[in-house]
Amino acid sequence: MVKHIAYFALIVDEYDRAIEWYTSALGFVLIEDTALSATKRWVVIAPPGSTGSSILLARAASPEQVAAIGNQCGGRVFLFLHTDDFHRDHAALKAKGVEFVREPELQPWGMVAVFRDLYGNLWDLIEPITKDN
Repeated sequence: MVKHIAYFALIVDEYDRAIEWYTSALGFVLIEDTALSATKRWVVIAPPGSTGSSILLARAASPEQVAAIGNQCGGRVFLFLHTDDFHRDHAALKAKGVEFVREPELQPWGMVAVFRDLYGNLWDLIEPITKDN
């Protein structure tokens, strides 16, 4: 049996604002943007070249969901963005104004730095150590 996680929801305040930030600042690709109703859309983004899970941007629709925007993981790193060239991508993200809250450091698993997204969610930017590096 083959299974994989296809999508995970990231709660946002507004679809177009989120699409703009994730595609401009992070360089993600807008895969789908389909209206489901007058207030709900199916919006899927992913890093360019990604073959794994995609992110479903889900607009908050209740007070509980609004309260979770930017804190979906209780202040811990929530998302892990792997790269094949840490220094290239770190410099590009900084040039686009992405806020890094922990500067680059070499860890046993690879080169890593922590950044904050539009909403305050924490992400690791990681170039994993492989046999090639």
